[in-house]
Amino acid sequence: MKFAENFFNKYKPLFSKGGKYEKYRPAFMAMYTFTFTPDETTEKGAHIRDSIDLKRVMFTVVLALIPATLFGMWNVGHQFYAQTGAEVSNFDQFMFGFWKVLPMIIVSYVVGLGIEFYFAIKRGHEVNEGYLVSGLLIPLIMPVTIPLWILAVSVAFSVIIGKEVFGGTGMNIVNPALLARAFAFFAYPTFMSGNKVWINIPEDWAGNLEKMDAYSGETILGALGQGQKVAATWYDMFIGTIPGSIGETSVVMILIGAALLLLTKVASWRIMVSGFAGAAVMGFIFNLWGSNPLMETPWWQHLMLGGLAFGVVFMATDPVTAAQTRKGKYIYGFLIGMLAIMIRVFNPAYPEGVMLAILLMNVIAPTIDFYVVQGNIKKRKKRFEKQAA
Repeated sequence: MKFAENFFNKYKPLFSKGGKYEKYRPAFMAMYTFTFTPDETTEKGAHIRDSIDLKRVMFTVVLALIPATLFGMWNVGHQFYAQTGAEVSNFDQFMFGFWKVLPMIIVSYVVGLGIEFYFAIKRGHEVNEGYLVSGLLIPLIMPVTIPLWILAVSVAFSVIIGKEVFGGTGMNIVNPALLARAFAFFAYPTFMSGNKVWINIPEDWAGNLEKMDAYSGETILGALGQGQKVAATWYDMFIGTIPGSIGETSVVMILIGAALLLLTKVASWRIMVSGFAGAAVMGFIFNLWGSNPLMETPWWQHLMLGGLAFGVVFMATDPVTAAQTRKGKYIYGFLIGMLAIMIRVFNPAYPEGVMLAILLMNVIAPTIDFYVVQGNIKKRKKRFEKQAA
């Protein structure tokens, strides 16, 4: 690390005020602060000294995503070899998925960070670490078969329209990762739904699978939405050995990430608990009627299917787009869970509803906080008037 420190110190004057490359200071400082703690301190005004900063928060979330990412890579290979019938080691399955997922992660970071660096230089402000999380989230909520150019276009749309037009990190009103998925889903629906997009089949294998009539890659929600029976057990759903988006299938890995976020107090437990509670309540209500396969699906299985767990843990808890008040977080999370199951059940053409539920509640979150604050003001006013009387 001493070598890196000497390198930055050597070229730092060139990017400082009055230096030859002053215009590119935001890009240089982004790389510097990514490697080292900033050497700047506050000199005046109110401030709080704390060991936590935006970089550490984002790194904590990235660490929490690692279990789901690694399992997702393994599951990509597992799903492929399950179709072929070939018996290979877990390591071979992982490496198959690793080489499929790694390019997606690289494209996501290169495109997203490139755009953020451009806007930082253009506007003359520092590069924030917010995209460290979004850059990993976006590939994890996509099908493994999505073309890299569609992924790049989706990332560009989410960063420019979802963040930069509002002022950058901390100013966005919707979750950028979900906005990327929504853009890809509505702009390129054939690459985002159906039974052919969830399992990566190399071109040299595709013909053989068609002849064998063995290619069945429909997700559980997709099959239930079409009235089909599924062979997967609750154990398969919990562990994650089922088709789906790369990082969304394994509930156990998502819960490991959730535990880290809660232990470090990076994410709100109120949103997580209320989110799962809202989904459970709505699922139980639908179980009372049971007029279609998704309504008949046990409420507790709804919690393990699709992207519900991943969305509630990693995206509903986004501190920028979520509700900020304590009571508001309960309301916000509960409504996300209820809406996700409601969309899932009543829209067979789109059985996954957590994306739309979170995006909708992102927009409504400020309104929830407003009425919670106004309610507290009215209570205090009444208490004051009662004491004054």
